[in-house]
Amino acid sequence: MAGEISDGSGRAWERDPILVADHLSMRFGGLVAVNDVSFCAGRGEVTAVIGPNGAGKTTVFNCITGFYKPTMGRLALFHGAAAAPAELERVTAAGLSWGRTQKGALYLLERLADHKVASWARVARTFQNIRLFSGMTVLENLLVAQHMSLSASGLLNPAAILNLPSWRRQQKAAVDLALYWLHQIGLAGRADDPAGDLPYGDQRRLEVARAMCTRPVLLCLDEPAAGLNPRESAALNELLLSIRREHQTSILLIEHDMSVVMEISDHVVVLEYGCKIADGTPEEVRNDPRVIASYLGVEEDAAPAVVAEVGA
Repeated sequence: MAGEISDGSGRAWERDPILVADHLSMRFGGLVAVNDVSFCAGRGEVTAVIGPNGAGKTTVFNCITGFYKPTMGRLALFHGAAAAPAELERVTAAGLSWGRTQKGALYLLERLADHKVASWARVARTFQNIRLFSGMTVLENLLVAQHMSLSASGLLNPAAILNLPSWRRQQKAAVDLALYWLHQIGLAGRADDPAGDLPYGDQRRLEVARAMCTRPVLLCLDEPAAGLNPRESAALNELLLSIRREHQTSILLIEHDMSVVMEISDHVVVLEYGCKIADGTPEEVRNDPRVIASYLGVEEDAAPAVVAEVGA
């Protein structure tokens, strides 16, 4: 079953997952927003979660990133290679939120508070609505993202209070990382400008850069191409592919822009009314009658005839 750790056969995302969602469900009173959804997100891959409005995509993201506690199910994230099934079951049965494994560590995200999902499990997220600090400069937005790493060493420790060389080195490293990402997104020349003065497409890329300043193992993007024109979408695609290629960061995204999904995704999961209806490569999903029916609003058995008439 998709969502379980593979024995080594099967798809790439099943052989080496970074995230395994097992029987995830989320209910709000009598409303079932996500219903028994299982899938894997492959390490170093781009996984897209798509579906019509109201399909449950954002609810899945909110469960993964700790904003919601699932009604049922398990969300296992792996640092290093995927844990063996016995290791995963041991941590689950012990009631722990994380545990060491032979090849790294595993985190059960449904048991972690949202800030620990970000800081311990190293899952970063952007939102559909831009959430930059518009009154801060472009550079300051990237420095704010690193406050956890700086505060972890202790803002009240003697090195910080006395401004010792070790503290100054940490501060310089934070600035260097921020400047690196500004160069990556082509905004180094606007480091001192207010973030709110940037064009919309630049703000979108700045959000991605801010998330990357937390050094995530899994980058979750909620409709990153929303509102972008074709040129801006192309720039975003290039940035995301470079993140995967140069930093081996795994990416999980929600997206309505099918040109973005089909161009950059390795793996696509399709939801409808809170249930998974398809799971495969972009080409497989594109040709799946259930997906066609969902997007065209026709019965599944009528989908092939409609596609043949209007053209795929």
